[in-house]
Amino acid sequence: MTTAPSPAQAPAEPTSALDRFFEISKRGSTVGTEIRGGLVTFVTMAYIVILNPIILSGKPDVAGDVLAFNAVGAATALTAGVMTILFGLVTRLPFAFAAGLGINAFVAFSVVGQVTWPEAMALVMINGLIIVLLAATGLRKAIFDAVPFQLKIAITVGIGLFIAFIGFVNSGFVTATGASSPPVGLGVNGSVATVPSLLFVVTLLLTGILVALRIKGGMLIGLIGGTVLAVIVEAIWHIGARGFDDEGNVVNPGGWGLTVPALNGSPVSVPDLSLVGAVDFTFDFGKVGIVAVVMIVFTLLFTNFFDAMGTMTGLAKEANLADDNGDFPRIKSALIVEGVGAIAGGATSSSSSTVFIESGSGIGEGARTGLANVVTGVVFLIAMFFTPLTSIVPTEIAAAALIIVGAMMMSQIRHIDFLDFRVLLPVFLTVSVMPLTYSIANGIGAGFVSWVLIHAFSGKAKTISPLLWVVGAGFLIFFARGPIEALFGVGI
Repeated sequence: MTTAPSPAQAPAEPTSALDRFFEISKRGSTVGTEIRGGLVTFVTMAYIVILNPIILSGKPDVAGDVLAFNAVGAATALTAGVMTILFGLVTRLPFAFAAGLGINAFVAFSVVGQVTWPEAMALVMINGLIIVLLAATGLRKAIFDAVPFQLKIAITVGIGLFIAFIGFVNSGFVTATGASSPPVGLGVNGSVATVPSLLFVVTLLLTGILVALRIKGGMLIGLIGGTVLAVIVEAIWHIGARGFDDEGNVVNPGGWGLTVPALNGSPVSVPDLSLVGAVDFTFDFGKVGIVAVVMIVFTLLFTNFFDAMGTMTGLAKEANLADDNGDFPRIKSALIVEGVGAIAGGATSSSSSTVFIESGSGIGEGARTGLANVVTGVVFLIAMFFTPLTSIVPTEIAAAALIIVGAMMMSQIRHIDFLDFRVLLPVFLTVSVMPLTYSIANGIGAGFVSWVLIHAFSGKAKTISPLLWVVGAGFLIFFARGPIEALFGVGI
């Protein structure tokens, strides 16, 4: 189901077969805008090619085996490129794909402590198969429809704050204090004391001014300008990377957080695709019990299912492609392809590939169709051969775009009526729990459970969808999975 474009974006007659296929003019966009949006999305997401290998590689499984850094990086770029293009062609939506943050950490730090890497990726694939089945049968859409409108808006706003929080952390503007209270603070000892964080502020303000002036390509200009400035600064002062020594102490605390904006050696490298197809479905239940396997799949399913649902809801709202109920064009196809992303991520050992919240940066640049996805996906495929060049964009610079997008998504809160406390508290919990627990799924779960309980015990039980009862109960199990695992001896 599509919605009418805003008055400022009145539909125009398609000018070509490309225009008709992607509905570019119909959505008030242009080919140039879609290309810019796709490039902005890639620049904002490019860090995943470096970050995903950092999370997944070097973590020994139960057999003591590890994944090679370069192989994970290549597999990450390959999967992101293929899935982003596939999603754009099938759904015509500007939602890019990459390895899901949170899911990859769960796999690296929890799952491979119980199974081998090939078995862990097989479980990711099983999770994807279940999601595809739920989407194909219409159950996933039914659950989506059961979510009240106010919670859908809250999910959008919460994701905006989550995106902004990620940006603040990646930039070094917000850091862990190491104390119990407060757990986070401003920069270093309460001030912006590092050059990378200062460049983040400069890029944020520059991009904000360009966006406020409605300059075409403002976000892309801001990102490129910030990156060029970072390269010049690094070339002059040789700031280097921030790291840790063998005792866990911070080395070079004023350095770049993840990627150093400098090119050392050749920008071209041959991608290592040795991890493609490295999965193993022959689980040794003597070493890992069936209960443990079920709990792993359950956790993957809930995280993948609701992270993606929340992200797509927020992005569709931000792109003005959702109707009053939160539905957007080709929603069933979108839900199916998202499940395919989990299967593809497992098959390439890059972890579940899902809709990326950073797609909002391209949407903020004006992207409204799947053509932007094709651009992003093609650049990801090219990036397999240019990993050194991709890593030039420092996370501190990319973080500025996330703050801009978070601000844009925050504007959706105007559609919520805060006069009813039955609505206010679940909305507040949804919005606040996402960034505070660093999980979209946790925020959605807090909103669902509180909505069901507050309405049930305040005389509004009849207004609750039966499916929402079921999902709320499922989230209670999700939140209590630690004690449940202990009860059944999982991981002991």
